[in-house]
Amino acid sequence: MVYGLTIRSNERTIDASVINPVLIETTNLTLALQSREETLAQIDALSPEQRSEVSPVWLARMAAAAASDPWLHGFTLIHRASGAVVGTAGFKAPPGWDGIVEIAYGVAPEHQCLGYATEAASALTAFAFDSGRVRIVRAHTRPEPNASTRVLTKCGFERIGEVTDPEDGLVWRWEKAH
Repeated sequence: MVYGLTIRSNERTIDASVINPVLIETTNLTLALQSREETLAQIDALSPEQRSEVSPVWLARMAAAAASDPWLHGFTLIHRASGAVVGTAGFKAPPGWDGIVEIAYGVAPEHQCLGYATEAASALTAFAFDSGRVRIVRAHTRPEPNASTRVLTKCGFERIGEVTDPEDGLVWRWEKAH
């Protein structure tokens, strides 16, 4: 889901090219593929309340994964000029048999309103379409106008309607077709 990601920035800096060969570059960001261990450490650092929002199905996929996988482990958003970690983004699961994949993203509060979520969502969408495995990129938001609905609109997504997600309840569904 697009909402529900809590990002804590500890103002650490990373030279992504040293630690990770899978990088996506945008104007202001480097999206660096997280390792399985990094992703699990982030989950372990969540409060019990935050962890209760994490999909059990996704956690099971994560536990079963052997290596870093861009469809499962997500990306760290690194500001290119400063090297600061500004958030995370990723896919909820690998593309389905129907060619649909769902994106999620979150930016630390001190880095919000700077266009980073829009850059990350655009980069994930391009990555998905460029893979040749995806015909539709999907996202879900709270069923009300908010920052994520503005991000998705800027990225060319269309609001399809309201759906009841088994894990998130009532949400607005957004899609962009290739």
